[in-house]
Amino acid sequence: MKAIVYGEYGGPEVLRLENVEEPHAGPGQVRLKVAAAGVNPVDYKIRRGWMQDMAPASLPAIPGLEAAGVVDEVGAGVTGVAVGDEVVAWTVTGSYAEYALADDFAPKPAGLGWETAAALPVALETADRVLDTLGVTTRETLLVHGAAGAVGAFGVQLAVARGVTVVGTASPRNHDYLRSLGAIPVTYGDGLADRVRALAPQGVDAVFDVAGQAALEVSIELRGGTDRIVTITDLRAFDLGIVFSGSNRRFGVQLADYAQLVADDALGVRVAASFALADAGRAHELSETGHPGGKVVLIP
Repeated sequence: MKAIVYGEYGGPEVLRLENVEEPHAGPGQVRLKVAAAGVNPVDYKIRRGWMQDMAPASLPAIPGLEAAGVVDEVGAGVTGVAVGDEVVAWTVTGSYAEYALADDFAPKPAGLGWETAAALPVALETADRVLDTLGVTTRETLLVHGAAGAVGAFGVQLAVARGVTVVGTASPRNHDYLRSLGAIPVTYGDGLADRVRALAPQGVDAVFDVAGQAALEVSIELRGGTDRIVTITDLRAFDLGIVFSGSNRRFGVQLADYAQLVADDALGVRVAASFALADAGRAHELSETGHPGGKVVLIP
């Protein structure tokens, strides 16, 4: 099969389209013919070698954590799914490929497009996990750093659905988008703490950092300490005494419900760009800008 492979850590140029052996479903797994694969910031961080302590790659490696596709092999012990079923999944063999194995997946609603479906697993699981970790609830105020990206936007929507007031940082061009999700937008950068205090004079009860950079210092200032701050991007959290959330849970059951909400237009996600598999390097370049404008996906 064709797959994107890298044999050394480095920039986007290390990604190469190669012919590799097809994987086959083992016990507890399904194999899917990939229709679309999601691109996430963690993909380029692993590729650059920045995550060797937490998520080292076994080189040569096929990148990618999530995909949508059609099941074409079912391993022993797997129930509730059959060859020909359309699924959304977390892959265990890398999703930047024509075929991938998965052991955690959900049915893809019939009305949901492949590109949108591939954008869901990582962002939805991450947003749901962090909100549960923070324990945000009705009448509380949540600050989301990087609220206009895929994870941040899901975090906003899921928090608003819980009755939470959300203040979200973003560039001015994304403020209308955040308002459409139910958030109060605020521009990041110098003076952020004062702008947040003006918008939320009652104070901030919790902080969800998707953006990284200087967000942790501002968060500590606004919270008056490190309690109820969670980051998914800034490894300085370990030195600052802040919770770093990076390990996903099995989420197939919840994902099925969320995917149906997306199909019903009750939950939204923006797909910013789609690239052919051979253009994975370009997809990573866009992802590395930090401002892709939504989810980036690959089409094998």
